[in-house]
Amino acid sequence: MPELPEVETTLRGIEPWVVSQEIRDVVIRQRSLRWPVPDEIGDNLIGQTVESARRRGKYILLTLSGGGTLLIHLGMSGSLRILSGEDEDWRKHDHIGVQLASGKELRFHDPRRFGCWLFSEPGVSPEETHPLLEKLGPEPLSENFNEDYLWQRMRNRKVAIKQLIMNANEVVGVGNIYACEALFLSGISPRRAAGRVTRKQTALLVAAIKKVLGEAIEMGGTTLRDFLNAEGEAGYFKQELRVYDREGKTCRKCSDPVKRIVQSNRSTFFCSHCQK
Repeated sequence: MPELPEVETTLRGIEPWVVSQEIRDVVIRQRSLRWPVPDEIGDNLIGQTVESARRRGKYILLTLSGGGTLLIHLGMSGSLRILSGEDEDWRKHDHIGVQLASGKELRFHDPRRFGCWLFSEPGVSPEETHPLLEKLGPEPLSENFNEDYLWQRMRNRKVAIKQLIMNANEVVGVGNIYACEALFLSGISPRRAAGRVTRKQTALLVAAIKKVLGEAIEMGGTTLRDFLNAEGEAGYFKQELRVYDREGKTCRKCSDPVKRIVQSNRSTFFCSHCQK
C-alpha cells in the first residue's frame, strides 16, 4: 500500500507537470473505486487551472482556479503517472485520465480500486471541513509532531505503541513498514503499552519516525509489491529496511534473528534483543 513517503514521492513527481496547467478534458473509464467517482467531477475540473498541489496525510490535493479542490487517494495499489499525450495506450486498470493544456496527461492506475477521486466545493478548506481530513493528526515531518505532543497523546494509554503511531488521528502517514522501522531505531518493543514508553524513549521515537520517513522520501518510497512513482519507477527504500519483511534474518544490530508477530491483522517485525 502506498504510504506517506510513496504519496509524497508521487506528489513531487506530478507537481511540476500539473501546476499552472488548464484541464482540457477528463476521461473516466471506471467510476467504481472505493467511493464512486462523482458524475459531475468532469464538469468541476474541465476549464479549471491547477493552482497548487499539496499532500495531507495520504491524500493528494489539487487546488483549482475556481476555488474547489480535487482529492486523490491512491488506496492500496493506486499510482499516478504523467504521460506524453492523450493517445497513449490505456493499460488494464487505468481508470482516469486528465488531459492538460500542455498536451501531457495525468493517468490514474489502480488494480484493486481502493483509491478515490473526490471533489471539495469552493469556499471551504478541505483540511478543516472534509470528513476524510478534518480529524487527521499532525504531519510527522512538521514541527507540530514533537516529543511534547506525542508524550501527551501516550499518557496512560494501554494500546500498544505500534498501534498508536499507526493511528492517523494521532499522527498521519506512519504506516506498517515505517512503524516497524522507527520502533527498531528507537529500541522500543512494538508490544509495549504506549503509556509505558518513557519520556526519553518518546524523544527517540519522534526522531526515528522523522528519520525513517525522510530517508524513504529521499529514496523514492518503498516498493514491496506494486508501488510505482509518477515516472513509473519503483522506490528503493526496500534495500535499506532494517527489520521489516526480514523474519528469521540476522538483526542488523545484533546476532539475534528478526521476529514476526501479528498485531491487529498486520505483520510486525522486530528484534526482541534490541527492542524492549
